[in-house]
Amino acid sequence: MTLDLTTNDLSHAVKADREGVWHHLSQHKQYETTDPRLFVEGKGMRLWDANGKEFLDAVSGGVWTVNVGYGRESIANAVRDQLVKLNYWAGSGGTIPGALFAEKLLSKMPGLSRVYYANSGSEANEKVYKMVRQISARHYGGKKWKILYRDRDYHGTTIGTLASAGQDERSMQYGPFPEGFVRVPHCLEYRKQWDVENYGERAADAIEEVILREGPETVGAIVLEPVTAGGGVIVPPKGYWERVQEICKKYDILLHIDEVVCGIGRTGTWFGYQNFGVKPDFVTMAKGVASGYAAISCMVTTEKVFDMFKDAPEDPMSYFRDISTFGGCTAGPAAALENFRIIEDENLLDNTLAMGARMVANLEALMEKHKVIGDVRGKGLFCGAELVADRATKEPMDEKKVAAVVADVMAQGVIIGMTNRSLPGFNNTLCFSPALIARPDDIDKITEAVDKALTRVFG
Repeated sequence: MTLDLTTNDLSHAVKADREGVWHHLSQHKQYETTDPRLFVEGKGMRLWDANGKEFLDAVSGGVWTVNVGYGRESIANAVRDQLVKLNYWAGSGGTIPGALFAEKLLSKMPGLSRVYYANSGSEANEKVYKMVRQISARHYGGKKWKILYRDRDYHGTTIGTLASAGQDERSMQYGPFPEGFVRVPHCLEYRKQWDVENYGERAADAIEEVILREGPETVGAIVLEPVTAGGGVIVPPKGYWERVQEICKKYDILLHIDEVVCGIGRTGTWFGYQNFGVKPDFVTMAKGVASGYAAISCMVTTEKVFDMFKDAPEDPMSYFRDISTFGGCTAGPAAALENFRIIEDENLLDNTLAMGARMVANLEALMEKHKVIGDVRGKGLFCGAELVADRATKEPMDEKKVAAVVADVMAQGVIIGMTNRSLPGFNNTLCFSPALIARPDDIDKITEAVDKALTRVFG
């Protein structure tokens, strides 16, 4: 690849970035001695920075987003054509791409029937929290207002969603938070809290214990990731989801599944919850909905929930009084429609299952070779390898050493992730989420780079 950049262009861009951009999740003290890395072009799963260095992206844009890969002209053209025709109308009205994408999306989600558009995963989750509170006010005398969330799960960056963050380093220093958000235990069997045979059911029973402690009449909903993402790539064990659904039904608790990371093919099904036979009341999504080609998020729910906001038209406060400004931008649904077409036409769900199996097999082979790998887990192209200082005690590997592995892999031209500034003492999991277009040689190159890095860092 040849970059269309002069030396002056590059110097100017680096200077403008250093002096003007506040990067996400970054300690900017580092840029006093090093230049920020600027990515300038992408194609498929490859990226090139401003110096022309090539990288294989194993994290889909850094945050599990670019599901169909870079350089998709058909998505860019769909967005361009739609913006010229009509770029925006507020969500209080409708547009053609908004209507057509809702139809397409709902065809993948049996049992759900209404789509509410917003522009980020955090915002989509906030919509559900507001709906739960309004349902409580209108139908339960304000009593069922509490929302349960799970240890290690993460749901967004706003104050409201941070109140439901099961990752203490994410929310640290940003309180005080709104009341009514209550944590339940995680379900990571590798670090199990109970020495029982049926751990999945026991982890779910712990949710019921919290409900009984708080009072079932006060609990309106529970929000869960189908597979915990940034908390360590945790696939719930057998029996967990069946029991969770029984508990929700028993206590009339709405089940909210956060698919911001797992949705749109990441686990080999359209949505993560579909791996487990779950029937949710709410599903939220963002990231891979348009593979990062436009900003879009969706809150999807049932007709039963939808009807709760139109059963008293004589009450001027009965409807959902909310708006998302950029939920009205037509670029999002236009990009999402083409994104879905690509996933269907290229059979990317099947590819995700096949390549995910290869990734897990490769990581398990590395586990045989490197004793610092304590556990390998994943679903589809969403995998994790937890590093430990001692396999017998499962002592977590020091975060700085895990970061050294990631840095070594990066120096080899491969980008992987890790749990980072999230879980005090447990930021020790390497994370892999290649685009759904990954091929065998891509998977092998990723794990070969990890193999070399582990050898160099740990010997």
